[in-house]
Amino acid sequence: MSIFDRVKKLADKQNISLSELAKRLDMGENSLYKWKSQNPTVEKLQKVADYFNVSTDYLLGRETTPHDDFCDEDFFAIERAAKKLDPVDRQKLRKIMELTFEKAFSEDDDIDEDDYL
Repeated sequence: MSIFDRVKKLADKQNISLSELAKRLDMGENSLYKWKSQNPTVEKLQKVADYFNVSTDYLLGRETTPHDDFCDEDFFAIERAAKKLDPVDRQKLRKIMELTFEKAFSEDDDIDEDDYL
């Protein structure tokens, strides 16, 4: 499977077109389609890997699974959204989550949010 195929598969899983993905990553509208015949720059490859929370090794075909077994697409969608928040709103989100999911947070008191956000 090529780099293009892996990116296409990841985009399809999130129900977004490659044109939309390129737009979200501030790339040219058809730049991802060029990956069918050209290798991307390291910077662009890293941008795509970061967006999907996969390693560049996965995109390059050096790894066969996009995520570790414990990873979940919903978690990464929440993480991407949280990264866009300012510190005050991020703290509000954490408080809402702590109140809503009290049991999960009480078991993980030793985890620092900066490890994830």
